[in-house]
Amino acid sequence: MQSNNPLFEKETEESVDTALKEPAKVILFNDEVHTFEEVIIQIMRATGCDLTQAKILTWQVHNEGKAIVYHGEIVKCMQVSAVLEEIELMTQIEI
Repeated sequence: MQSNNPLFEKETEESVDTALKEPAKVILFNDEVHTFEEVIIQIMRATGCDLTQAKILTWQVHNEGKAIVYHGEIVKCMQVSAVLEEIELMTQIEI
């Protein structure tokens, strides 16, 4: 259903823009398939973090079963998640 009310359309566009900019987070889950080295490298590729931070996140995933590896705008979270999933890591994006 389409609205003929320009005010409604503007409010809808603004709410979509706001939703895209609200903070979201990428959660990476542990698995028994990938090596520490594979995960560390993929986290660095996906997030741009340094080796030390990638190691910390990888250990957190290993020890706790999951970790927030990135937080930011939803579009960037989707990009980060896609890079992690290139090697079939399991991720989830939460808003």
